Amino acid sequence: MKVSEMALLCIVLLPVVATLASYLLGGMWRRATTLLAGTITLLLAIVVASRVAGGGSISVGSFISADSLSAIFLVVTAFLYAATALFSIGYLRSSYGSKAGAYSDRFDRRFFVGLNIFCGAMSIALVMSNIALIWVSIEVTTVVSALLVSLEDTDGSSEAAWKYILIASMGLGLSLIGVLVLYAAAAPILGASHALQIGYLDHAHGLAAETVELAFVFAVIGFGTKMGLAPMHTWLPDAHSEAPTPISALLSGSLLAVSFYAILRFEQVTIINAGSAFPHDVLASFGVLSLLIAALFLLVQRDMKRMFAYSSVEHMGIIAIGASFGVPIALAGVMLHVVSHGLAKGTAFFGAGSFKAKFGTKEIGKISGGISALPWSGPLLLAAVAALSALPPFAIFRSEIMIVYGGMESGGGVGVVILLMLVTLAFGGLSWHTIKMVMSPDATVESPSRRGEPSIWMVVPMLFGIGGLLLLGIHPPAGFLHLMDSAARELSGRIAR
Repeated sequence: MKVSEMALLCIVLLPVVATLASYLLGGMWRRATTLLAGTITLLLAIVVASRVAGGGSISVGSFISADSLSAIFLVVTAFLYAATALFSIGYLRSSYGSKAGAYSDRFDRRFFVGLNIFCGAMSIALVMSNIALIWVSIEVTTVVSALLVSLEDTDGSSEAAWKYILIASMGLGLSLIGVLVLYAAAAPILGASHALQIGYLDHAHGLAAETVELAFVFAVIGFGTKMGLAPMHTWLPDAHSEAPTPISALLSGSLLAVSFYAILRFEQVTIINAGSAFPHDVLASFGVLSLLIAALFLLVQRDMKRMFAYSSVEHMGIIAIGASFGVPIALAGVMLHVVSHGLAKGTAFFGAGSFKAKFGTKEIGKISGGISALPWSGPLLLAAVAALSALPPFAIFRSEIMIVYGGMESGGGVGVVILLMLVTLAFGGLSWHTIKMVMSPDATVESPSRRGEPSIWMVVPMLFGIGGLLLLGIHPPAGFLHLMDSAARELSGRIAR
């Protein structure tokens, strides 16, 4: 077995091992095992990405494979796996350790077992070569993440978890119909055993256009529910607000992207057999609606984590619009945006966790003087919001410029104007609230002795996130550019055929 194939197989197996270790071991060993699993998974994801950056794919058996498209999503998921494991060490102690009876070995075990299963299910979804198995993996993320959302066992978290699992399950029920409809279209041509295999579907011509379009609509509505596209987004602000902050980072930075990946797989098949106009119109419609709703709600938010949740809806709208332009530079921008949004949103939620631990609240109006109370997390949170607002020199500035340029190149001038207007509106709301929390001179924390970071473990992953955003914004590594371009060609090449 080749090194790349072994790396791909280990990405599937490592979270399973970490889950068992987290259940059987205790204390420091549980945290160390999770952090080690996340770090190794990230390194293995980079190995896989480097092998497929020039095109082609890696396969292990009949159901595990990775190409340049899946590798993009795998890298950001693996990064957040490692960063969240690191952040969680400090977050759990600072947020729960001082509360009598709130932080126990049982709570710790449930958290880390759930974290490993959640990250493992997302990683597995990205390396499955069968559409049905991608659906199964994403369904597993629903069950596990709902349990993690309710982990604190408050009325708000229980309500958010129920709302999430009901809406997400209905959405995934619709996406399952999409899977079955696609199977019905492909089975007569590809055969029952290959009808849902991505390697065969990517080159399958002659499928009934109307049937494939119907499958795509079900996929967009179904997986779009998990992705946070409006109007199916209503679970997202509640779940992201009530979940423990490390889980919020994974939900926003990784899970939404994994759901978008599933939609792209359906889009590839649709473009081959029905042309690009229909799927692009569908994505553009949901993207504009998501941007509009997010921009308006960002102006009136009072809860810090809900604000970042609506920011996620905004960015999912941006990548949907970018994908609808269909030209290579816009699709490359979408790939960069997926990665940079994951880094920025993970960092923003990590910062929100530090602010909540320090000020004891998520309410924006009750937080001030963050930059003096939190000398590291305050500036880093401000930098993350600057990145989310597409300010240079961060990577999202580069990705949005690429998307806008691609929109102009494709003749989508109206879409570009709408995109720029709504992004500017969202920028105003997000920046205004964050500046009030971070830069206000009237600090809530009065005593100098109470100033300082809750934990160094919570600062380091934020530094990695901002560092990654600067690197991708100023001088992206050549290997990453090849990977991004290869993924864009994989998507746009289907249009040419």
